[in-house]
Amino acid sequence: MLQQMYPSVTHPFQFELNKDFHFAAAHYIPAEAAGQCSQMHGHTYFANITIAGNELDEVGFLVNFSLIKKLIHDRFDHTLLNNDSKFDQDDSARFPTSEIIAKTICNLVQEHLDTTLNRPVCIQVFLRETPTSYVIYRPKAGESYGS
Repeated sequence: MLQQMYPSVTHPFQFELNKDFHFAAAHYIPAEAAGQCSQMHGHTYFANITIAGNELDEVGFLVNFSLIKKLIHDRFDHTLLNNDSKFDQDDSARFPTSEIIAKTICNLVQEHLDTTLNRPVCIQVFLRETPTSYVIYRPKAGESYGS
């Protein structure tokens, strides 16, 4: 993957980790208002996850890069996202739009980070759906970041 700069998040932490990866997945938005996106189609998603914290683990990692990729790539690569339990066909707040996928990625990563002793936080997910379209998700203060 080519080096790319992403919008940065101002934060008070000493360490910041960014992990880039991609996954191929299909989805559809089960709503008439979604137009053509209501039909099943696929994307090669490119994601950048930003994690920050003050404490390193016993190995000297904020978090292992490979673990972040595994949490998301292994779950979503070559799947129909609509079939994943994190998305819901009857709740528009959980349709697999790029915005909701980015938020879901953040939540999945944070769920893992919450089990670690050094407790870093996921502060941003950048998700590119096409070469010209992307979303950025940052948890609200009081959700994960800053808690």
